[in-house]
Amino acid sequence: MTPDAPLLASQVIVRACLLLVAAIALFGGTVQMVLGQPDTSPRLDNVHRFMAGAYFSMGLICLWAGITVRQQGFLVYLIALGVLLAGLGRLLSISKVGLPEPRRVWLAYLVPELVIPFVMAGAHFSAS
Repeated sequence: MTPDAPLLASQVIVRACLLLVAAIALFGGTVQMVLGQPDTSPRLDNVHRFMAGAYFSMGLICLWAGITVRQQGFLVYLIALGVLLAGLGRLLSISKVGLPEPRRVWLAYLVPELVIPFVMAGAHFSAS
């Protein structure tokens, strides 16, 4: 496929998923880096800000992968797995310590984390 050829519909879906995850991770990583983990121990704040940096960097990787979606292969599946594992971590937290307030906000975070990976991986597979 030539670089100036239009994207396949499945590639547009993959790109949209990657750019959505990028926006969420870049915004969320920035907010969490700035806010930290208030009212906690220095150890937990340190871990929280470290993970915020990892979250932000995931956003950069997703942004790059979305822009260069035609050249991406297995990376898309790895990103989808990372998003799914993050969602499963959130689900485990909810099952262990409960759903934080406001409940609708946290569920609004959870649902895309469990759905987007399958949409993205399925669309990427069909583009192959």
